[in-house]
Amino acid sequence: MSSLQHVNPRVKGIGVSSHGDLQSLAAQITEEITQGALKPFEQVIDVSSGDLHRTGMKPISFVRQMICLYPQLLEDKGLPLDVRRRAQKLLEVCEGESLGSYTVSSGMPHVRQSIAEFITRRDAGVPSYAKDIFISFGSQGALMVIVKLISSVEGEPQTGVLTPTPGPHTLPPLLDEAGVALVPYQLMEDRGWAVDLNELHRALDAARGRCNPRAIYISNPGNPTGHVQDRKSIQEVIQFAAAERLLLLVDEVYQDSVYGEGREFASYKKVLFEMGKEFSETVELVSFHSLSSACMRECGLRAGYMELVNIDPGVKHYVATFMDTYICAPVTGQLALDLMINPPAPGDPSNDTYAQEILLTRTTLSQNARRAQKFLNDLPGMSCQPAMGGIFLYPCLHLPSEIVQQAEISQVEADVLYCQRLLEEEGVFVGAGSQNGETGGKHHLRLCVLVPPDTLQEVLDRLGSFHLHLLDSLSHADRGVKDTDVRSNTKTS
Repeated sequence: MSSLQHVNPRVKGIGVSSHGDLQSLAAQITEEITQGALKPFEQVIDVSSGDLHRTGMKPISFVRQMICLYPQLLEDKGLPLDVRRRAQKLLEVCEGESLGSYTVSSGMPHVRQSIAEFITRRDAGVPSYAKDIFISFGSQGALMVIVKLISSVEGEPQTGVLTPTPGPHTLPPLLDEAGVALVPYQLMEDRGWAVDLNELHRALDAARGRCNPRAIYISNPGNPTGHVQDRKSIQEVIQFAAAERLLLLVDEVYQDSVYGEGREFASYKKVLFEMGKEFSETVELVSFHSLSSACMRECGLRAGYMELVNIDPGVKHYVATFMDTYICAPVTGQLALDLMINPPAPGDPSNDTYAQEILLTRTTLSQNARRAQKFLNDLPGMSCQPAMGGIFLYPCLHLPSEIVQQAEISQVEADVLYCQRLLEEEGVFVGAGSQNGETGGKHHLRLCVLVPPDTLQEVLDRLGSFHLHLLDSLSHADRGVKDTDVRSNTKTS
């Protein structure tokens, strides 16, 4: 019997259909191990999302030394001098010189100014202003503010947002919560998950009549595809947004994690301002960045920011007013944003250690991505496009019809059922493509590769063992059916 031909009693009647369901199953299995249950594995390895510390990646020393900010520690000469001086400076910009104080809802003025200066440096002098920067509970919190502001009021057609398929697994529920229609556009897998202009037009035309498309969401580098757009592709999207009067929502959280040969990160804002005033003064753009970026990897500190470009001052006032309802992002997270964009400089006592740790992160990411891609492509029934950036691989599962049929009986997507069985039998938690907005019979896995190399090897070993056993069991089952048919026909004759 195939390892997928048994319906898990855990999910009868409810189904494992969402990422949250798989998370709950992973937590349940972990609890069973803690209680002494015998499993063929010692622990669950979670490579389904970008929570990199969970996978064993170590935090950046400079950040952890800084965010303590305990005044008495600033006298400890065991800390590098630049850490103590920087910590003192950051404490001084906090209300009451304490991390326990509120900040203004849009973020600390000092940090907003630092972010504006960082963006200006990054974009080779294209100016950025603190008044256009808003700090929130991660990039998702900032995105929710914008999406709610553009959502329709009662009596108007529902607002729509063009969203990539596949895209971040957090995006569909966010749009649903905001009351906004998801307008999917398909990324081109055979071209490394590129954005296709004709597909954007098709998606927009198909949406009109059922909703009012007002924005387009782009993830660059792609989440979870790893695709990095070149300038020509970015220009095409900007021209499309301009012609169709769409707000550009650009997630650039993995901008520090581009490793594909011949690829470099170019921000949408920089390219926009290279296209002349026809576009740079008219196209409305909101870009997002976050502490959960690959190199900083501080997901739990919950801070990110957005920059508003060509947004009407009246709208920015509404953004600020809306953010007042959230109080403020955690102060430790806001200060960590300052550290992310202003790391130790050459010559600072902390610089050597910081540079080595960042280099290790980038080297681990690029080497892991290449190694995992080769491994996955060598498995029968699986193919994987090379990633150019970001932290995920997104392999395609070419599943036998038996698995698809069993999934239909279980009332779940086939890739979800695959992920469920992989989790139960091998203790590896990967994401399912159907949770990234995919439909139409395609099946994919979402696999984070920014993990310690030995952890990645363990993941690949377990995944390979499960996958080969699954295909072998289906093959034996198929041969058994054919042998029975032959014997039956012989007796009849």
